[in-house]
Amino acid sequence: RSSDLMRERQMAMQVAWSREFLKYFGTFFGLASLGLTAGAIKNKRPGMFMPIIPLSFILAYQYDMGYGTFIHRMKGEAENILEKESSLLELPGGVPTFEIIEKARRAQSKFYVEK
Repeated sequence: RSSDLMRERQMAMQVAWSREFLKYFGTFFGLASLGLTAGAIKNKRPGMFMPIIPLSFILAYQYDMGYGTFIHRMKGEAENILEKESSLLELPGGVPTFEIIEKARRAQSKFYVEK
C-alpha cells in the first residue's frame, strides 16, 4: 500500500507541476500572441501569426495535462498495454541473471582501481 501512496504523490506532483507551468506558459502565450498580432497588423505581414500555431498546441497539451483528461487517457492506455501488449514490456535479452550481472561487475572492476 505504501508504494501506492508514493505513486499517488508522484502523480499529484506531476499534475501540480503542469498546472504551475500552465500559469507561466499561458502568460507567455498571451503576451506573445498580442505582440505577434500587433506586429502582423502594423507591418502587414500575416506570416507573423505562424508561431501562434505551435505555441497553441503546447498550451492545449499543458492545459489537458493539468486540468483535462490526459492522466485518465494515459492510465487507460497503460492498462491496455499491460493487458493486450505485454510483450512490449519484455527486456531485450530477457531478465539479467546474477551470473550476467557478476560478469559485468568483474569486467568493470578491471578498469577501475579501488582506493
